[in-house]
Amino acid sequence: MFDLKGNVAVVSGASSGLGKQMSFALARQGASLVILARRIERLEELKPKLLEEGAEKVIAIKCDVTSTKDIEEAAKKTEKEFGKVDILVNCAGSSKDKGVTEMSDEEWDFTIATDETSVFKMTRAFAKIMQKNHYGRIINIASMYGLVGNTEIHTIAYHTSKGAVVNFTRAVAAELATSGITCNAICPGYFETELTKEVLDTQSFQDFAKTHVPMQRYGKPGELDAAVVFLASKESSYVTGLIMPVDGGYTCI
Repeated sequence: MFDLKGNVAVVSGASSGLGKQMSFALARQGASLVILARRIERLEELKPKLLEEGAEKVIAIKCDVTSTKDIEEAAKKTEKEFGKVDILVNCAGSSKDKGVTEMSDEEWDFTIATDETSVFKMTRAFAKIMQKNHYGRIINIASMYGLVGNTEIHTIAYHTSKGAVVNFTRAVAAELATSGITCNAICPGYFETELTKEVLDTQSFQDFAKTHVPMQRYGKPGELDAAVVFLASKESSYVTGLIMPVDGGYTCI
């Protein structure tokens, strides 16, 4: 089960953090990978490592997920190279963290464009290719912050964008269900990435996690792998519209 050989997986935000981790998870199952990010030099460094882990083939494409032009060019290159797309992982994201009364228009627009609108643009471009083959697995990386508020960090635009991704996932799942395409979302809890490391390393936040996360710890590298592999596989054929928290229990209390 869960063999991805012969599958083509597109992963945005693959140069670091969760996108990089998920690229390795898919490579270990034998998928071919199209890795996207703005930092092409990091992607090129990643290619041989993914091949060593088991990927059949890897191509790297420089892509700003807020740019419609970049996304459409990436989709064309992918289709030309492979003729299809089986799996799309929408993982790219960033955030300006401010509260509702402090956040500027520019900070709001940046976060919404990067974390919400980009998911729409990526899905629009790559789902068109999936429809031609009547098969696809779309996996959106939302956040547990898309399901609940929080009292530790003021990050109103991030909560909003990830909440939108959650319901976008449901809407796409319903719309594309008869096209052989599933759409699901993973909602990670606290995992260390370039975006979160500075906050997670503080003593106050570690204390917060011990009292608010039932498992009393952050997520470890690899603890998202099983979720993305399952949702990317043919075995998940009757699973669509699922919102899957992987958060150590944060959203269950």
